[in-house]
Amino acid sequence: MSRIGRKPVPIPKGVTAQLDGLRITVKGPKGEISRTVHAELALALEENTIVVRRPSDESRHKALHGLTRTLVANMVDGVTKGFAKALEIQGVGYKAEPKPFGVQLVVGFSHPVPYHAPQGIKISVDNNVLVKIEGVDKELVGQVAAEIRAIRPPEPYKGKGIRYVGEQVRRKAGKTAQAAK
Repeated sequence: MSRIGRKPVPIPKGVTAQLDGLRITVKGPKGEISRTVHAELALALEENTIVVRRPSDESRHKALHGLTRTLVANMVDGVTKGFAKALEIQGVGYKAEPKPFGVQLVVGFSHPVPYHAPQGIKISVDNNVLVKIEGVDKELVGQVAAEIRAIRPPEPYKGKGIRYVGEQVRRKAGKTAQAAK
């Protein structure tokens, strides 16, 4: 049996879970999130926990078992604590401005680049160079962070661009370093 899949997901106080066939909806202090699980797996509410069961020991079912349990646990974590990702912008004149629709980036193009945040995502900007993305859906927070980073990923020569906080960018030596040998 899957080690992760067999663990029940505890439901903390202030959080409610509702099952409607294959759809699970979790409500908490930070918001509400719902998802449809795979048709072959079964979810059950038992004594303030959510239990995921699989029909057989096929490797496909084992993989889905652990995945589904983790997705449900992330839903519960999201409505209680929430998820956040932080990006930093490096480069002369590069900056981010918060807007009502999301964020507007000035990252070395001839025009500012607007990014429209999807519903349920809150984008804040600190000091014009730190962009913080927050929401209840872990998957959506990571996707938004990746899309913003893809607007101007860090380049290997000077390191300019948008990167995750703490991300190490491998730097390359330029042409002048080769000629100096």
